[in-house]
Amino acid sequence: MVQRTSTHIVKSDTLMEIGLGALYSEEAVQNGMTTAKADLIFASLPYRILHQFQIPLYEQMKERDADFYEGLEKAGFMLDWGEDGSGLFMKYLRRGSGYYIDIGASQLVIDGKIKLATGQVEEITEDAVVLDNGTEIPADLIVYATGYGSMNGWVADLIDRETADRVGKCWGLGSDTRKDPGPWEGEQRNMWKPTQQEALWFHGGNLHQSRHYSQFLSLQLKARMEGIPTPVYGLQEVHHTG
Repeated sequence: MVQRTSTHIVKSDTLMEIGLGALYSEEAVQNGMTTAKADLIFASLPYRILHQFQIPLYEQMKERDADFYEGLEKAGFMLDWGEDGSGLFMKYLRRGSGYYIDIGASQLVIDGKIKLATGQVEEITEDAVVLDNGTEIPADLIVYATGYGSMNGWVADLIDRETADRVGKCWGLGSDTRKDPGPWEGEQRNMWKPTQQEALWFHGGNLHQSRHYSQFLSLQLKARMEGIPTPVYGLQEVHHTG
């Protein structure tokens, strides 16, 4: 495996217990929590201060799984916890990349069963991958595990670049962190709401977001289909076109 940049990793069971247990767990259900209520509570936390609540949780995770992270670093894996130590959720909301929820593969790296190299891919030859540091890795098969394409990029591919630029960047909060340039927007860019391109809407996200926000998106569409006035106040300004 070639690692090009540092990655935030958190164990799935640790994430569920420390990060989400109060809302999404059997214990939460026993305490009277429902899925709908949990979704609403999770969605109601203001993004401006959310990182302040996340930092201590990820400090707990780091302490709980200290041996796990030490093993990854010894194997040469480049780790990070986000620019301000706020971990997975903020990376997800800000940029939608740069993290991995571990369900076992990381132990294979620690044990040396998955060999690790770091660097940028400089060249692909007939039978190898050449990195920018000169390392040549023989390969029968190359898997491009490079992440997701942007929603804005898909608009350019499926419709045209003019429409993509009219809508602007999708996702992110304007936190002025890596891959999430400012200014501050306070909510996910162009998601589940009218955009600068009439009749073009964006829906996506994880299971919680898809389940929760799809309700509001569908109500907006249904109102328009039924001819119910749906005035829009303050369409989002476009600051970034990519």
